[in-house]
Amino acid sequence: MADMQEIAKLMRELEDQLVVCMRCGLCQAACPVFEQTGREADVARGKLAMLDGLMLEMFRDPRGVYERLNRCLLCGSCAANCPSGVDVLEIFIKARAILTGYMGLSATKKLLLRGMLVHPKTFDRLAEWGARFQQIFARPVNDLLGTSCARFASPLLSERHFVPLAGTPFHSKTPYLNTDGGASGIKAAFFVGCLIDKIFPKIAEATIEVLKHHGVGIYLPEAQGCCGIPAASSGDTESFKRLVQYNLKIFEAEKFDYLVTACATCTSTIKEMWPVLIGKEPEELVAGVKRISEKTLDIHQFLVAKVGLKQISQPTAKDPTGVTYHDPCHLKKALGVTAEPRAVLEANPGYDLKEMNQPDACCGMGGSFNLQYYEISSEIGRQKRDNIKASGCDVVATGCPACMLQISDVLSRSKDRIAVKHPMEIYAEGLRHKE
Repeated sequence: MADMQEIAKLMRELEDQLVVCMRCGLCQAACPVFEQTGREADVARGKLAMLDGLMLEMFRDPRGVYERLNRCLLCGSCAANCPSGVDVLEIFIKARAILTGYMGLSATKKLLLRGMLVHPKTFDRLAEWGARFQQIFARPVNDLLGTSCARFASPLLSERHFVPLAGTPFHSKTPYLNTDGGASGIKAAFFVGCLIDKIFPKIAEATIEVLKHHGVGIYLPEAQGCCGIPAASSGDTESFKRLVQYNLKIFEAEKFDYLVTACATCTSTIKEMWPVLIGKEPEELVAGVKRISEKTLDIHQFLVAKVGLKQISQPTAKDPTGVTYHDPCHLKKALGVTAEPRAVLEANPGYDLKEMNQPDACCGMGGSFNLQYYEISSEIGRQKRDNIKASGCDVVATGCPACMLQISDVLSRSKDRIAVKHPMEIYAEGLRHKE
């Protein structure tokens, strides 16, 4: 159980933020969970109304309150649609921290977050061990998407089709880089992120390739940690702060101009959540977080705004590959980044961008939401699959590895032959075929 003074402090902050909500209900129209369930309790307005009496409800039925708060994708659709500017994500994460502080973490989450995630080297070793033995429990189902399913009945894996752990994670191939700025005169630190490192290493390889092509110096520190979003969304402020401190220490060991990521969630967490959730003490930590946050950019944003993205010069393909783009919630709704990934895709003349219907609709992943509420997550995902299919594309691209997992799942279960790629992979592919 957390210190009651800390809980009381968070409660006061929460009360100050709740008064802004007018209970207008416009969040209802934007909530993908409410669209599936039709439950007022699942929409932001319903949750905020409950939080008005959090102190009383916390003592009466803490698990019931926690359950209602967890039925949220943290996609930010409600905040983006709010006329009062209520920062719903911050409110919900703080409320989860209050409840977790009061109730404590479950044994499973304590093991995963405090026993594994906050120890990056241990996490790396366990993931590598898992990659070696995963074929015992999983079998391939879609060669194009690279998805597998469980060989045996499993409550966790259920009916899902998943992208397995990479045979060789990115950190094993490229543990460290520190190069001077080339023609660009810019040096960028590269925050890889857990999913890219352990499941999609080709994204990291493509990002390094692109940065080198543009004459950008690269700082890639060893044994990077998680950005902290799994801990923050679970209400585990202790693990979150430990991860922030760890990453801050290894990145600030070297001077650089920008910190770039190819993961939408990592970008929004470092840029938006770190300054908000780290608190106001100690001052040195707060100052460090501010420095990193101000330097953090999504990789597409960095290429377009800071490097100067140019059309790749190569013969136009007679039959270009059709690609559509899914806007990750943490890029468009949290950071307003939407034109830049499309510019990256259009820079490769071998691809023809075809916009799908509702490209910014949430795919339904939501991190742990997908694990806890897979049926709802799948229903939201199926709508995204239908829009992708209707676009007539051969490839769907997105700047979020978590969205890539969700989209791969729904496409694979529908037996669709549509590849899922990151824009960095498509851009790097064009550079390799450049005249």
